[in-house]
Amino acid sequence: MPPPGAKTSTASHRVAFYETDAMGIVHHANYIRFFELSRVVWLAEHDQPYTAYMESELNFATTHAVVDYHQSARFDDELEITTWVEWIRGASLRMAYRIECRGALLVTGATEHAAVNPEGRVRRIPRENRERIRRALGRDTG
Repeated sequence: MPPPGAKTSTASHRVAFYETDAMGIVHHANYIRFFELSRVVWLAEHDQPYTAYMESELNFATTHAVVDYHQSARFDDELEITTWVEWIRGASLRMAYRIECRGALLVTGATEHAAVNPEGRVRRIPRENRERIRRALGRDTG
């Protein structure tokens, strides 16, 4: 669960048939894609659209991902993917996720990202963005 006061965003996604396996259950790798869908929504709502980062030649490379599976999603389920920031540093951040369907918890997880230029070299996240994101944490960050 996000900490009290943390700014969250929720993206909806209806599971497509191609996202499932032969049993009609969402393939485990797709949850990382669902995280990305919601992460882009979070950035647009609480910082700036991801396209603005791209225009300034900055991208967020995924450096770590954790997914905890609680229940399976199935074909045609309407998922609600809630996202928030757990921490931000000079050139990296960690986003957390909660995926539910009809009120049932399906998946929790987190991803860590390094800000990189087009050549893949680490760059600092611009100060104004770090400050906006830091304010979204929902607690005193010291």
